[in-house]
Amino acid sequence: MRLGYGEDSHRLIEGKPLYLCGLLIPSPHGALAHSDGDAPLHALTDALLSAFGLGDIGLLFPDTDPKWRGARSEVFLKEALRLVEERGGRLIQVSLAIILDQPKLSPHRQGLQENLSRLLGLPPDRIGLTFKTSEGLAVAHVQARAMVLLEG
Repeated sequence: MRLGYGEDSHRLIEGKPLYLCGLLIPSPHGALAHSDGDAPLHALTDALLSAFGLGDIGLLFPDTDPKWRGARSEVFLKEALRLVEERGGRLIQVSLAIILDQPKLSPHRQGLQENLSRLLGLPPDRIGLTFKTSEGLAVAHVQARAMVLLEG
């Protein structure tokens, strides 16, 4: 068994799209980032890579490379999954926390969980998804923390 941990955060600014778990969430504010700024998918990518000692998202997809400007984070996640599977790893379970003050995410829970299930190839009951706020400490900020359990 292998365990991986990842986290990511982005400042939120007006007029940018807000992507979470691969979905566009209606919001006047989105992530300031080189790619699409999908913090949950970035955290999951890092968690997968860390479980096999493969570095982090910045090593594989550096923000200094114009090739990744505006890239969708599904690309990063799929590559991390490919690298894990190439080494005999099989994803068993995911736990993901998203910290965001606004917008409220509970109305989007089913869509987020279903899209994660599709992207990760896991049944929804193997994806723990929790939502938190910063309690006003970081209102212009999105953060995600992820843990993954793998065989291999």
